[in-house]
Amino acid sequence: MSHALSVCHGEFGRAALYMLDRTIITHAHREGHLIFYLGGRDGRVIINGFPYACDGSHAIAVSPWEPHSFETNGDGACFCLVMYIKPMWFLENNASAEYALNFGAPAVRITPKISDCIKRLTGLLMDDESRDLFDTMLFETTRICFEHSWKNARPLSPLQRARCRFSDFRVRRSLRFMQENLTYDVEMECLARQVGLSRAHFFKLFKRQMGVTPNIYLNTLRSEQAIDDLLTTPKTVTDIAYDLGFSSQASFTRFFSSNVGISPSEYRRVAHVS
Repeated sequence: MSHALSVCHGEFGRAALYMLDRTIITHAHREGHLIFYLGGRDGRVIINGFPYACDGSHAIAVSPWEPHSFETNGDGACFCLVMYIKPMWFLENNASAEYALNFGAPAVRITPKISDCIKRLTGLLMDDESRDLFDTMLFETTRICFEHSWKNARPLSPLQRARCRFSDFRVRRSLRFMQENLTYDVEMECLARQVGLSRAHFFKLFKRQMGVTPNIYLNTLRSEQAIDDLLTTPKTVTDIAYDLGFSSQASFTRFFSSNVGISPSEYRRVAHVS
């Protein structure tokens, strides 16, 4: 069964050491996402339908709101370091960064420098050492991977940059509606009607603007709210499940495990805020 050795939340976002032996379904994050293989069974990350090996030769870089899933290759667990970096935190600490922490390519070759950063970050997470040192090392690792991802990539066009910053007013309205109705089972047909579009037109517009389907976006919001409740409230897992509109704790646990990688009770046990 998949489990976590350590999960750390901070101003940067979050970082975790996972032992993953099950599939994580297609999902997305509002953060930039880096995955580093540390040992065990190889895995692979599917990004926009294309597979990328999770092994010792390359890191996997996933841009904000980029749909992806995770699979292990055969039996056994994949031991990996995963980082979820808030785009604004990265931007504020790196004046040369592109908007929204968009990576140039999903596969980043592991250089000696990156390898050293991975070892130091893993040690800091395992030993719960100085958080100031951890934040500094995490930023440096992200910066190096970001720059390497753009070495052979084509720069964003002005139109692509604009699309990163702006969205259609109907999409913005749907985002507000989903945020305000997390505790309900939001029907996509109803959501489309709320913004004055047919279901097909709404899905097409939303996917073009946000990079993910409305379903994946809503699942991301629910996962984020669940993580926040697990970290900052005394609510039981059952209460969190019902507050987010799930019919039972079992259905919520399946949802959380499929989207985050481990069970909500396991997440609460190992996670901490720096």
